[in-house]
Amino acid sequence: MSVGFVMLCHTALERAAEVARHWAERGCPVVIHVDKRVAKLAYDGLVQSLTDLPNVLFSQRFACEWGTWGIVAATQAASSLMLERFDDVRHVYLASGSCLPLRPVEELRAYLESRPRTDFIESVTTTDVGWTVGGLNLERFTLRFPFSWRSQRKAFDLYVSLQRRVGFRRPIPEGIVPHLGSQWWCLTRQTLSAILENPDRAKLDRYFRRVWIPDESYFQTMVRRFSTNVESRSLTLAKFDYQGKPHIFYDDHLQLLRRSDCFVARKIWPQADKLYDTFLRGNSHGQASAEPNPGKIDRLFSKAVDRRTKGRAGLYMQSRYPNENWENGRTAAPYSVFEGFSEVFENFEAWLGKVAGTRAHGHLFAPGRVEYAGGETVFSGALSDSAALRDYAPKNFLSNLIWNTRGERQCFQFGPNDNQEISWFVACDPNAQISVITGAWAIPLFHSNRNFSDIRREAARLQKLESDHVGILRSHYAKARIRIWTLAEFVENPMEPLQSIIDEISPRSQRRLTEAPRLADLKGFGQFLQNLRNQGMQPVMMGDFPTGEDPTTAASRRGRPYLVK
Repeated sequence: MSVGFVMLCHTALERAAEVARHWAERGCPVVIHVDKRVAKLAYDGLVQSLTDLPNVLFSQRFACEWGTWGIVAATQAASSLMLERFDDVRHVYLASGSCLPLRPVEELRAYLESRPRTDFIESVTTTDVGWTVGGLNLERFTLRFPFSWRSQRKAFDLYVSLQRRVGFRRPIPEGIVPHLGSQWWCLTRQTLSAILENPDRAKLDRYFRRVWIPDESYFQTMVRRFSTNVESRSLTLAKFDYQGKPHIFYDDHLQLLRRSDCFVARKIWPQADKLYDTFLRGNSHGQASAEPNPGKIDRLFSKAVDRRTKGRAGLYMQSRYPNENWENGRTAAPYSVFEGFSEVFENFEAWLGKVAGTRAHGHLFAPGRVEYAGGETVFSGALSDSAALRDYAPKNFLSNLIWNTRGERQCFQFGPNDNQEISWFVACDPNAQISVITGAWAIPLFHSNRNFSDIRREAARLQKLESDHVGILRSHYAKARIRIWTLAEFVENPMEPLQSIIDEISPRSQRRLTEAPRLADLKGFGQFLQNLRNQGMQPVMMGDFPTGEDPTTAASRRGRPYLVK
């Protein structure tokens, strides 16, 4: 008993010749089909390189464009020649020119001899297929596809839409139950002969000629009519990415391919010299009785697809720039945003860095420059303090800063004077902890020595900006951890909110705050707000500040704590 190989080739013909010689020299007949679109000079060179092997033949050539009937016609012609010229062949193995044998021919021959009546072909009903990319499961059998999906895509889509609109449906021939599966199979002589010698073949060929991607459905459907024992799996290791394109194996996949225990793998990079040397000329013996099991490496491919489609959280780069809201996490690590704290407290950043052990920046999105901690002009990852560079892509600036400082929590100040373009980005980021004291922007205006009419206009502008920003934070789309206090609420008892913030930033410390940063001087602030009202501006973001009374904190009312024994 022997196994014969049918090879469909269209590129890298020198590698196809190596593989064909490998099989032929070990007693396996090979029939090669070369795409008709391949240049005559290249085709003649391939034929000439294999003339010394009497069990290598070349079949009639067809143009084999992806998704068209030519691939099936080429397979039929090569298979017919195989069955006609080699009587001792009991199994026919369909491979491509980019396939590579992973195990010795003797092991494949022994494996098939122990299963003389078994056809190995993936064959699944259209209702059970979950791996097709681009849809068209059952419709590929009921619509017509005279146009090429690759070279005539616009005409292809328009014709499909037209057929759907008018309700056109081609009848499926009687006795045919559409099945789909991998193009690469290994069929017994009996089953393949029955398919090729079927009296209704001409009628069925006319039908499948207008089926989309018939190489994934013709033999997969026909085998269900004639086979007595189908194992719905392929002996060829072929993996596909999320777009339906085949994975290409390189030299560094050597151990991965060995682990699969499959007999043949595709698609191999033509320049993978190490793979070809190892499996064609080296010792590629594995466990002789090992069952082909591509599932052994499925986990790695799943991780690769997951990394390719989702990427790493918070990582943006030239080779991976996902569409908005397709990110696998907007940022790479938790961070804290403080709004109004640097206005309410003196030297708040220094105090925060000391108490929480974090990197406390100033206003990273200030209009003049990026206020890095310590006054740095260049920060991790060569991030400049240039406001112009930052504002070119402010969301990416923040994502890069968090990515570059993974392992160290970043904290920064934000306010209505800053670039508001990141408001939605931060509000919808689950990694963000946002603490807001509304109305705190009025404190610098209160301490300024500007003309009061200018102060009123600036206060109205800042209040409008903060009101819009707080509206975003309170949106049902927001996913950040958000706390909002009015200025009046906060200054009444600042220790409690500060403690809750520090506990969240440093949950392991479990320390009670013994001191708070120094509050800004708010003496006369209530009258300042009343003056704004008198000038026609209504300050509402600060909360209820009584006119004529200066705010007093709970700490100042309690006085110095003492111990009772």
